[in-house]
Amino acid sequence: MFLEQNSKSNRRSGWIEVITGCMFSGKTEELMRRLRRAQIAGQKVEIFKPEKDQRYDENLIVSHDKNSIPSTPVPSAEHILLIANEFDVVGVDEAQFFDQDIVRVCNELANRGTRVIVAGLDLDYRGEPFGPMPNLLATAEFVTKVHAICKETGNLAHYSYRTVQDNDIILLGEKNEYEPLDRTSFVKRMQRDAQGS
Repeated sequence: MFLEQNSKSNRRSGWIEVITGCMFSGKTEELMRRLRRAQIAGQKVEIFKPEKDQRYDENLIVSHDKNSIPSTPVPSAEHILLIANEFDVVGVDEAQFFDQDIVRVCNELANRGTRVIVAGLDLDYRGEPFGPMPNLLATAEFVTKVHAICKETGNLAHYSYRTVQDNDIILLGEKNEYEPLDRTSFVKRMQRDAQGS
């Protein structure tokens, strides 16, 4: 009986943490902070990002504040499983750009005993749930919602308003393409845009 209990208590427990919010809310900064703390604790850490996201650097994850951390770009979520076997903590940035398979991958890693920290936009530029993020939020043990500051009102911003004409759901952009807005400002802008089209 003692050996059975002891083996259970030594089993590593995994879980999923999701950091979400609009553009410029500090998601990547918070992801990097948590990963650096895990490294300080002596844990084996790896961070992944979608191969298509090369806004600032091909191999680094770079926040809008220009802080960076080395990462492994992958063409699909499935590739994370092929690489992530030996790590205690796995980070995933820009999770909204992966397909729905990222949900299965994160859950499989957590089931193996890995701490999985995911950052991504919860809403697209239209204010609708973005890609796999709703399912990641639903399966995560821990969810952190971060906010930017609305450019119009100074209130907490929840929406990423697209300032350029492009109807593709995925548009890799920065401050020239997106603006953080609160609900009232976002609704007014979307109504104005609908009337103008």
